[in-house]
Amino acid sequence: MEVLGIDIGGSGIKGAIVNVETGELVGERFRVETPQPASPEAVFEAILQLTTHFKWTGKVGLGFPGVVRSGVIKTAANLDKAWVGVNAAEAFKALSGLDSYWVNDADAAGVAEVKFGSLAQDKNVVIFLTIGTGIGSAIFTQGHLLPNTEFGHLKLKNETEAEHYASDAARKREDMSWEKWGKRINKYLETMDALFWPDLFIIGGGISKKFDKYADKFTLNAPVLPASLLNEAGAIGAAYFAAEQLG
Repeated sequence: MEVLGIDIGGSGIKGAIVNVETGELVGERFRVETPQPASPEAVFEAILQLTTHFKWTGKVGLGFPGVVRSGVIKTAANLDKAWVGVNAAEAFKALSGLDSYWVNDADAAGVAEVKFGSLAQDKNVVIFLTIGTGIGSAIFTQGHLLPNTEFGHLKLKNETEAEHYASDAARKREDMSWEKWGKRINKYLETMDALFWPDLFIIGGGISKKFDKYADKFTLNAPVLPASLLNEAGAIGAAYFAAEQLG
């Protein structure tokens, strides 16, 4: 079965047709810039560019950077606040005629990693983090997801939110070296490590491709590894959720 998976990010919206039995992409990904401001109307228009590109008429899974409950957007920290309260599934159906399932983007990427990746199969507690414009999180116990966690907004000792301190956007904004940024993400993970005592941390998002540049900065009880699916996990997981939830 094939489903179009779309990963909505603060800087880019990426889509791919996914074989949801294998977790493999069917063809190349397609990316458009996230519009600024990222209002619902503008983002829906960008999503329609992806469905048009793929000539898609089937089910669509969408990973959204915020809390999503029953298709309704509850938070949108890195997009326009006008998203809050929008029934995204209903609005998208009205615009496109397509059935869709909306899920927190980190939950989507984390489920893809646990379902199709090679890193978390035998672990009890796994914390998956997508690091980009913000920091998304997903926590698993024996493969079961606790949905809609928002650990990127955890306050650190200096009362700064973690994603304002250690996201990839923060690294770029402050022109940090990889060494300095690696120490920052380690400090954040030390807090997570002390609170949850996970067996494994997995780093996803675009920053996972650069893992070797900061991997030596981790001083944690749990190992830290890059996502085996790299930056494709969000689209894969969104498609998988859609297949599971839409039947």
